Amino acid sequence: MCRITEGMVLDVLQTAGCKNTKSCVVLPVATGMALLTSLLYLKQCNPHASKVIWPRIDQATCVKAPQSAGCQLLVVEPHLQGDSLVTNLELVEELIQEHHSEVLCVMTTTSCFAPRTPDKLVQIAELCKKYGVAHLINNAYGIQCSRCMSLINTASLQGRVDLYVQSLDKNFMVPVGGSIVAGFNKDDISSVSKTYPGRGSSTPVTDLFITLLSMGREGLHNLLDQRIKVYVRLKVLLQDLAKRYNERVLDTPKNQISLAFSLTEENLKEGITLTDIGSRLFHRNVTGARVVTCTSSKTINNITIHNFGSHSDRYPTPYITFAAAVGMSEQEAEMLVSKFGQVLDKAYRQQ
Repeated sequence: MCRITEGMVLDVLQTAGCKNTKSCVVLPVATGMALLTSLLYLKQCNPHASKVIWPRIDQATCVKAPQSAGCQLLVVEPHLQGDSLVTNLELVEELIQEHHSEVLCVMTTTSCFAPRTPDKLVQIAELCKKYGVAHLINNAYGIQCSRCMSLINTASLQGRVDLYVQSLDKNFMVPVGGSIVAGFNKDDISSVSKTYPGRGSSTPVTDLFITLLSMGREGLHNLLDQRIKVYVRLKVLLQDLAKRYNERVLDTPKNQISLAFSLTEENLKEGITLTDIGSRLFHRNVTGARVVTCTSSKTINNITIHNFGSHSDRYPTPYITFAAAVGMSEQEAEMLVSKFGQVLDKAYRQQ
């Protein structure tokens, strides 16, 4: 069953846009542990290297995984271009040159919360090939986005990509606890599989096996097509809502999963805070929306990240994010925006 499931997953990865993928393995751990497993394999290949160059993405897992592998993070702050946060390629290359023999890998990200956009994978892959540095991609929920998968595919053809990792629950709507490590060399994936210590639960493989069989290729691709329509619909609805409150949907066209809606603290009624908006949505059964105040910091082990959640030390405006994820319907998008409008009606002064 495990081999059949991995065969189906390989077909999914290839038809979703990453045609160059040669092999994959389903691990009975969530995405963070799969990143850790991948890092430990890369460390076996290069035992004297201990530094990971990391274009910043504000998810605690992305900090904890390299630290758990005994690595030092070299954080790359993004550039602000318009509303979008994009990869600082110049700094990535400078760090590779400065720490070359000590660099274990560059760990990039595709799927992310707006206003962060997918890293410039192709250019980074070219740098990794040029300098002989490994490249690990966090593609947590990128299977559902053809742009993310195409970026990985092109990066693997034009440069160096060693492994890319994705979540089962985020892409296939199965319970939390499984992940996929894929790559472009069968020997690498076989070695990653052997790196996993001991035994593990068969539940993630069984859940995925049943899900893929029940969906079929056509059913899955219908869901992926539906997600694109939901994204477009959600964006239009949020833009219409923003006009009512003198806000705007941040312009992040390269992020085709997540949308960010600006929040202006001065527009709030007395006694209401920005984070109250998130909590009021939660009480209306809206989950997954994140209010980012651009003021809070977070220390993860020994690393302090300023303005945690905003992916940048200096993002200019607070906002709330929403995602058009696989499995969501246009009706649910309409219901979401309706509830968000109700919350803003009660939280904002009359415009």
